[in-house]
Amino acid sequence: MEPVGRVAQLWRYPVKSMGGHRVPAATVGRRGVRTDRLWAVRDLETDVLATARRLPGLLACEARFDGEPPADVGPGRPWPVVVTLPGGEELGSDDPRVHQRLSELLGRRVRLAPLPPLGDRRAHRAGVQTPASVRRDLGLDRDDRLPSRPAIPLATLLRLARYATPPGSHVDVFPVHLLSTTTLATLAAEAPGSRFDVRRFRPNVVLELTDPDRAPDPGLPEHGWSGGTLRLGGARLDVVTPTVRCVVPTRPQAGLDRDREVMRAVARRADRFAGAYAEVAAEGPVHEGDEVSLTPGRPPGVVRRAADRALAATLQRAVRLGA
Repeated sequence: MEPVGRVAQLWRYPVKSMGGHRVPAATVGRRGVRTDRLWAVRDLETDVLATARRLPGLLACEARFDGEPPADVGPGRPWPVVVTLPGGEELGSDDPRVHQRLSELLGRRVRLAPLPPLGDRRAHRAGVQTPASVRRDLGLDRDDRLPSRPAIPLATLLRLARYATPPGSHVDVFPVHLLSTTTLATLAAEAPGSRFDVRRFRPNVVLELTDPDRAPDPGLPEHGWSGGTLRLGGARLDVVTPTVRCVVPTRPQAGLDRDREVMRAVARRADRFAGAYAEVAAEGPVHEGDEVSLTPGRPPGVVRRAADRALAATLQRAVRLGA
């Protein structure tokens, strides 16, 4: 493994799609950062998990734990949270008023709910997706294209057809989301009038790299890590794919205005990708300041590249049908 930088920031989000906060250290488990997204808001009208893609008012709320959670929290073992509403009102997860206040804010009947036990897959089921809804979730205008390469392996796409989030977790796709300060700076240079605040992109780990110029695309270094392995602190991560961005980075939240130019810049410079998703190869503690080392992956073979192109073309056609 070759040293490539350090852990600049660690973030956790106690409630899915609400504002989170930095932590000096975290334990990375098989399902991601422990204590991350232990709660979510459930849309009672559709009986699926709510996200800021569909209910952007969620981002106007912030969440923190009521004290530091113990090590054994997880599916079916929640820890209480405190939700701060846009006007500053604070409500605990054990306060029955929290559901009504959130429903009033979002304009729908919703309920704050903890991560269910591992065996409860029903709670993770996906809602109905159409090509038109995919375009809305990605923030695509009528003439916008999908990314030119599929960001998510086929097996994961098949899982997403059944589940809104992986059973046992409230993350959208993969356990850990990585983002480098280099990528943020590259995108900020593309749209100088916009604020490329890290909170818009909701990573778990922010990396500061020592020599990004050695990457295939020096401005977007983590996009070249797919198939490689990162060691950070006591954890090892297998990098799966660059992170395709949805509409969420454009949404307003505390201290940040709505800004559609953010995603236009990501589309122009990075084909709608920013950051990287990773699976957890080895659990362990991670601290801000820990060294980060990389073992590069092998480039995909001819068959894999052809399959990726075919899948990308199929997705493009499907989304065009829903325009």
